[in-house]
Amino acid sequence: MSAPIRLLLADDQALVRGALSALLQLESDLEVVAEVGSGDDAVAKAGELQPDVALLDVEMPGLDGISATAEVLRASPATRVLIVTTFGRPGYLQRALQAGASGFVVKDTPAAQLADAVRRVHQGLRVVDPALATDSLVSGRSPLTARETDVLRAARGGTSVAAIAKGLFLSDGTVRNHLSSAIGKTGAGNRTEAVLIAERNGWL
Repeated sequence: MSAPIRLLLADDQALVRGALSALLQLESDLEVVAEVGSGDDAVAKAGELQPDVALLDVEMPGLDGISATAEVLRASPATRVLIVTTFGRPGYLQRALQAGASGFVVKDTPAAQLADAVRRVHQGLRVVDPALATDSLVSGRSPLTARETDVLRAARGGTSVAAIAKGLFLSDGTVRNHLSSAIGKTGAGNRTEAVLIAERNGWL
């Protein structure tokens, strides 16, 4: 019998992490070797344990799952990354694949399908939630430039133009131009709406 597929789980919710681990451990060919609660810990454990597959949540403290994907692959190049998230947003899917993820599924995926996704990713195949793949094709890529994305991220919570400018080392006028452009591209009425639309699409 071949060695089991060694898994690293990263999710900031202990209950979810425990449930995922329990479900996956029921499969005779899967072995969870580590469970962590942040992207930074996932990178550290990947470097230490060199797991076959890392299952990462998107929204975690410190490094989010998408940023952690690239770092995990740097720390352990042979590891495959499968994003398992509550937030099935087209923009997240595109960014995760760009970061090097091999798969992207949502947390309400049945246990047997999740185990199958792990096996397929381990074999070198790409696994993407079908409904999300369709949504991603329909919505297209983010229309925002990298700088507009930075400015909108900084604008969360109603941060002032002056504070955004200081944080990003830009002039007030440049920040206003980027905000105006982002509002136009998202079809929003103001910057608060633009942030919400961009978040909903997973562009931030």
